[in-house]
Amino acid sequence: MSYGQVARVLGAGYDARAIGNVMHATPDDGRSIPWHRVINAQGKCSTAGLTVPPDLQQRLLEAEGVVFDEKGRCQIEKYLWTPPEYEEETKRGNENQGDLFS
Repeated sequence: MSYGQVARVLGAGYDARAIGNVMHATPDDGRSIPWHRVINAQGKCSTAGLTVPPDLQQRLLEAEGVVFDEKGRCQIEKYLWTPPEYEEETKRGNENQGDLFS
């Protein structure tokens, strides 16, 4: 999912930046959410200055089969997961899609 997509699902009061901050604060205790599976809307990892090693998120995703190009982008439309309750909205391509993928 993208940060904006998670924000859209959570509703009013959330935006992509807030989701990034929450994901960054998630404890690494083995029980936390899979933070590495949330990327930005361009299909890139946004954790370079926040993790050690800097490419940790990309490495974790590559270990799961996600392919990145030389600019560090994946084909987001290929890997993006959409919650089932938002699938019809995405297929229609209506005005709400911009919010879902912002």
